[in-house]
Amino acid sequence: MSGLQKRDHGGGLDVAVRTFGGARGDWLDLSTGINPTPYPLADISGNAWTALPDEGAIARLTDAARAFWSVPAEAGILPVPGASAAIAQIPRLATPNRVWIPAPTYNEHAASFLQEGWEVTPEPGSCEASVLVNPNNPDGRLWHAEDTIGTLRIFDESFCDVTPDATLMAEASKPGTLILKSFGKFWGLAGLRLGFVIGDVVLLHRLSAMLGPWAVSGPALEIGCQALEDVNWANATRDRLRADAARLDGLMSDKGHLVGGTSLFRLYDVGGAERVQTELAKSHIWSRVFPYNSRWLRLGLPPADSWDRLEQALG
Repeated sequence: MSGLQKRDHGGGLDVAVRTFGGARGDWLDLSTGINPTPYPLADISGNAWTALPDEGAIARLTDAARAFWSVPAEAGILPVPGASAAIAQIPRLATPNRVWIPAPTYNEHAASFLQEGWEVTPEPGSCEASVLVNPNNPDGRLWHAEDTIGTLRIFDESFCDVTPDATLMAEASKPGTLILKSFGKFWGLAGLRLGFVIGDVVLLHRLSAMLGPWAVSGPALEIGCQALEDVNWANATRDRLRADAARLDGLMSDKGHLVGGTSLFRLYDVGGAERVQTELAKSHIWSRVFPYNSRWLRLGLPPADSWDRLEQALG
């Protein structure tokens, strides 16, 4: 695959606009699993914009992350410019062999391992590495520590902040283990490009060298610290997302049945997904379909002022 080609993801509003008309601002994008009510940003210091990030700012952020996610003392924490930046580099941490990546799941993992010469298999067996997305995207499946195999163990918990009790963070202190955390989903700040890799300190030192110095911007360090320390916002947000997910299930009850998901996105079997996507697109609402399953439609949550619009479009 050429580096200029894009893999299948949510988003893609440019394609929707070209196909169904309107301007980007006319569209309600429900094709991603991003919180539609993002963390409210406080003022950012001028120094965060004008100075190179210093060790103190990084230490404050990692301390906040350790507390928020109850990271074991033996595990390291590496802030990264979005979880995707780490996903692209992680296959280089071990000699290419076989990696187990259960399908279907977030496709960047397999693409990155293939790019580095690994053999990717959807079936467990004799493998050097494994990648488990917990909860899984798009069906919300939860994994357990004993499910993993290999000496390089990757747990992608980009959506786990909505279900913190399901985290496998206790595994982070074990050799060969890396846990990914995303800041764009639960906090709704995808444009901030902030993520974390937590786990084996030796692997994190190597990953840090691959990413180079000052990988995370000063504003991202500052905003991330503020958000991770705001536990009350996190708790209230989980409650709201659960209620909104149930509301979405109710709206979709006449279109199909729930397959799974999280409280940030819901996966439905609607019979003909492209047909329903087209129906919604006529009202400038974009959804997610999958090339490997013609029945599945995934919807994120609408913002508070757009529920009526979605209900009308669903008929």
